Amino acid sequence: MSPIGGRDRRLTRRLVLSVPARGKGHMPYGPPPLNPQGRQLPSNPEMSRPERTTILDARALSRALQRMAVEVLELAHGTEHLVLIGIQRRGVELAERIAKLIEEDEGVVVPRGALDITLYRDDLETVGPKPVIGPTHLPGELTDKHVVIVDDVLYTGRTVRAALDELADFGRPRRISLCVLIDRGGRELPIQADIVGKVVKTAPGDRVDVLVEELDGRDQVDLIRGAPSGVAA
Repeated sequence: MSPIGGRDRRLTRRLVLSVPARGKGHMPYGPPPLNPQGRQLPSNPEMSRPERTTILDARALSRALQRMAVEVLELAHGTEHLVLIGIQRRGVELAERIAKLIEEDEGVVVPRGALDITLYRDDLETVGPKPVIGPTHLPGELTDKHVVIVDDVLYTGRTVRAALDELADFGRPRRISLCVLIDRGGRELPIQADIVGKVVKTAPGDRVDVLVEELDGRDQVDLIRGAPSGVAA
C-alpha cells in the first residue's frame, strides 16, 4: 500500500475532526428534539426562566405614593373623618407612608391601622392547619369614619372582599374606599380601586412583586412574566 501524501493526510484529519464524538458531555447526533406540535424544543435552560422587569424603581414608587396621598386627601374631603387601614403585609407600610405624607401637608395626625385578613379568606382550607396570622389593630371606633383600605396589589379582588368582611366586625364606617399601589387586572369579583398608583397589564401566569424598604431593604416593583402562580389577591 502506498504511503498517504501530505494533502491526503490533511483531508483525512479534517474529516475526523468534523465528526462529533459520542459519550458523556457531548450532544447526540441530529437536530434538537421536537415537541408534539413539531416545533424544536429550546436547548438552553435560560430560555425557560421567568422574565423579570422593574416597573417602578424607588423614585417612581415615591412619586406614586405622593400622588396617591393627594388623591386620598381629596377623596376624603380633608382629614376630619379619615382613617387609613393597611392590609398585611406591605399594605401596612404603604398606608403608613401615605399617612405621613398627608400629615406633612396638613399638620394633623392621620389615624391608621393594620388588618390581617387570613381568617376571612374564602380559601382558608387550602392554607393549611396552622396559617400564619399577622396582627390586626385599629385606631379606634370606625363608625361614621371614612376608611381607606390600602394594599400593594389588586388582582382578583378576593383579598379586598375579605378585608370588607373583617371591617364589618368593627363598626359601620360612613364610607370605605380602596387605594392600591398596583392594579394588575384579572378581577374575579366586582371590586375596583378608587385610587391607583399604576395600572399594569398582566397575564394569569405573571406575578407582581412589591418590595418596600421597611421589609425588603429597598423600594421596587417588579413584574415577573411566566412566574409560578401564588395566592390570588
